[in-house]
Amino acid sequence: MAENEVLVVASKVKAYIKKAGDLKCSSAVIDVLSEKVRKLCDEAIEKAKADKRKTVQEKDF
Repeated sequence: MAENEVLVVASKVKAYIKKAGDLKCSSAVIDVLSEKVRKLCDEAIEKAKADKRKTVQEKDF
């Protein structure tokens, strides 16, 4: 997987921001949000590995 690959559905994020706040969404937001999701996933992966599991679970987040 490419390091900078988008991990969120841009159209869903933009629609949510429009509906919730009646605001537009900069394209840079998608990259920043993807990076935050990537970091959260990396932390969850480490927790699962520390517990000697092969499955990331909700408690890892």
